Amino acid sequence: MKGTSYFGVSFKLLTVFSLWLDCTSSLDNGMALTPPMGWMAWERFRCNVDCDTFPDTCISEKLFMDMADRMAEDGFQEAGYEYISIDDCWMEKTRDSQGRLQPDKKRFPSGMKALADYIHSKKLKLGIYADYGTHTCAGYPGSIDNMMLDAETFANWTVDYLKFDGCYSDPKTMATGYPEMTKALNATKRAIVFSCSWPAYLNPKPDYQIVAKYCNLWRNYNDIQDSWDSVLTIIDYYAENQDALAKAAGPGNWNDPDELIIGDFSLSFEQSKSQFAIWAIMASPLIMSNDLRKLAPEFKEILQNKDVIAVNQDKLGIQGKRVYKSTSHYEIWCKPLADTSVAVVLFSKRTDMPIQISFSFKTVGFPASSARIKDLFASKDLGVFKDSFKGLVNPSGVLMLKLTDN
Repeated sequence: MKGTSYFGVSFKLLTVFSLWLDCTSSLDNGMALTPPMGWMAWERFRCNVDCDTFPDTCISEKLFMDMADRMAEDGFQEAGYEYISIDDCWMEKTRDSQGRLQPDKKRFPSGMKALADYIHSKKLKLGIYADYGTHTCAGYPGSIDNMMLDAETFANWTVDYLKFDGCYSDPKTMATGYPEMTKALNATKRAIVFSCSWPAYLNPKPDYQIVAKYCNLWRNYNDIQDSWDSVLTIIDYYAENQDALAKAAGPGNWNDPDELIIGDFSLSFEQSKSQFAIWAIMASPLIMSNDLRKLAPEFKEILQNKDVIAVNQDKLGIQGKRVYKSTSHYEIWCKPLADTSVAVVLFSKRTDMPIQISFSFKTVGFPASSARIKDLFASKDLGVFKDSFKGLVNPSGVLMLKLTDN
């Protein structure tokens, strides 16, 4: 069809140019085909920059090297975890003479490229933090006027993952600002996973399918805190908004409910299993924030459970949903898997006593009348069941199951 002339340029040509611009600015890194797995500093270590008083827990190259050692040597890498990610407070308060971001010279004396080299030597990947606004959330230099330069800096340091926060910015500009950083990352030609905080700063929320064009993963909600109440609040938010959220999720694009706090100070053993199960069934990134040097064996066992991780990493990439909410304070979640099986989480919010939770195969979308059922945390075959199942669930706990055609 012949294009309509507009200021001497055909409408058809304008359309072609628009499509070309969209292709060059949309995310094109081929990364995060399954939810990213790794470790991040923020929830556990916050902005502790006092290395004189806290040499082992301050934000420093030593902390990240220690965590890389533990990831590589204690089974986490083998289980699928690969990113060691720095959060806020790694920078000097000013840029260098060339306008580039620079790591704090006292706390990162070897420089960021050397840290990346160390982490890569462990066959792991380095994640870093920056902010779309004028400053980071902790007051360090922001990237709003330097996105191309900062993207080039991160690529030169051989960074593999960027968390891009949104403090000290105008949320109204994020719909153009975040895609600008996407374009800058694309221009570096280095495959860098892009984690956006864009939706978390907006109310009402943006169209998640548009966000997914520019981000590999994105934060939707408040930062997680080290408390069971915080975990419950996040789970409720995701359940109540699951239809809009799940549409945008899939290989290369994931909703991010924030970090796993398993092995920190507040969650019990049962609550830890619950967070891991719900994050896994929601196809969420599995990003730990804990001290791997002091992790108790029972929490390590949860975090390295290969059956649960396989549900999270399923190549079909469907975000699981809550399919039943009881007035008796329990929920049923499910997620279809690539091998035609279905993962199910029976989740009790009760705090007083174990309860029996039952479900029909129809409720969780399992098509056959009989199923072989496996308890994923116990790694135990429970046998063959017809049409339905009933299981005992501990307070604040879960029973995570896999239903396979018999």
